[in-house]
Amino acid sequence: MVEASHQTVCQSSNPRLLVRGLLRRSLAAKYRLQGGFCLLLDVFANRLRFLVEFSKAHLRFIFSAQSSLQSRSEDKLMMNHTLQATLTQRYQPVAVCGPLDSKEPAWIMPVMESDKLSPTFHQAKAEVKLSAMPWFHGKISREMAETLLNPRTDGLFLVRESTNFPGDYTLCVCFQNKVEHYRVKYKDNQLTIDDEEFFETLAQLVEHYEEDADGLCTQLTKSLPKQGKQDFCVDTKKFIEAGWVIQEHELEYKEPIGKGEFGDVLLAIFRGEKVAVKMLKDSSEAAQKFLAEASLMTSLTHENLVKLLGVVFDKTHISLVTEYMGKGSLVDYLRSRGRQHVTKKHQINFASDTSSGMEYLERRKVVHRDLAARNVLISESGVAKVADFGLAREENFQLDCGKLPIKWTAPEALKQAIFSNKSDMWSFGILLWEIYSFGRVPYPRIPLADVVKHVEKGYKMEAPEGCPPEVYEIMRQAWDLHPDKRPSFKDVKIKLMQLRSITI
Repeated sequence: MVEASHQTVCQSSNPRLLVRGLLRRSLAAKYRLQGGFCLLLDVFANRLRFLVEFSKAHLRFIFSAQSSLQSRSEDKLMMNHTLQATLTQRYQPVAVCGPLDSKEPAWIMPVMESDKLSPTFHQAKAEVKLSAMPWFHGKISREMAETLLNPRTDGLFLVRESTNFPGDYTLCVCFQNKVEHYRVKYKDNQLTIDDEEFFETLAQLVEHYEEDADGLCTQLTKSLPKQGKQDFCVDTKKFIEAGWVIQEHELEYKEPIGKGEFGDVLLAIFRGEKVAVKMLKDSSEAAQKFLAEASLMTSLTHENLVKLLGVVFDKTHISLVTEYMGKGSLVDYLRSRGRQHVTKKHQINFASDTSSGMEYLERRKVVHRDLAARNVLISESGVAKVADFGLAREENFQLDCGKLPIKWTAPEALKQAIFSNKSDMWSFGILLWEIYSFGRVPYPRIPLADVVKHVEKGYKMEAPEGCPPEVYEIMRQAWDLHPDKRPSFKDVKIKLMQLRSITI
């Protein structure tokens, strides 16, 4: 029996009676929930999973628990007024059983030994979305900011990069027909204006001063949006709230296995399984790009995309934890094994797997922008999966050109900085050429400086030796100078799957 004094709940060996008794007595009697609730209970081979839904004051919480029920002592459930697990402990069973506006604490917590829980890499976690920063104007001068801020309505503002203090920012605010410039500096890896209020992101800082002037000349009331390409930021708290954070002590680091855009990639052991850990170099700007990649990966789930398992937020660094791909990158796989070990069946499998992953991105309206054999990884079982989403964005976007892989990038992307799924298709054609040339560098006899000129004149690489004519035809279609004439990944996937079924 559950008493008001929070004594131990009955130690019945029957899990069905245990849960039913707990919910019926403690919830119905104590909290008098007026909204409807439902209970779904399934017991499979000594495992318990139950779902409780409450609807009152717009409240819906999902309570999920898995536990090995091996003895009566493990069946103990206790009532507790305090939340005994943090959000980052994703496998701790926690339920909230009271409305948020309740004056009386209403926490329910099954107390179980942590080593009796059954964690899984496939537990559903919420998507983490980017926060737009339309008010961020990047590298503009003080004078340009004052020119843009017109008419000078009190509270009109923008944020720019600091010209006097590289790496810092400046908040420009209109007040009494003047523009005040506040330095936003980094201190202990956080942003601050007055050394009193600290923020993890610019978005948090702006939101704070939109609610209260808090020492500024005036409250921020209206932002001046930047024209054209806008920036974004990622709030680390969103990863915590969505259940994506992995604690540093949960990882057992092994040897380095590669290098990425942001830093080293290490092999590690997480909950008994091999994982890859991408370490971030010490850079605040890189941190946002790093988290943007992680943010995108939280929304993508496909058998031919490398899976994100979680994010580590340590005091000194940030890391991405992904599934481990034991056979490394596709380009290294092809080059190290060559024609003696890579069969036609292997080649069509790699091509088909990659097209399947890219068709999923196309369906989700996501542009990879850096598709190449170096960014496709091979699992222990030989499955190819698209990786490295550091440059991926939503479809049909424009980019300030920087370091782009010229030999893999579509002409319209190089010339006009416009990327789409059709520019990804161009890159896929190059990737097919890499697969059937066993990892050779594209355009082998053309100097890098002359590649664009040749391509714009209609030059197309010849078919690699032994390449099936059907595959080379896909390459040629992918390299059409007119993006609209290139095939979709949906069509290419169907063709490659058909070839896969008849290739020995």
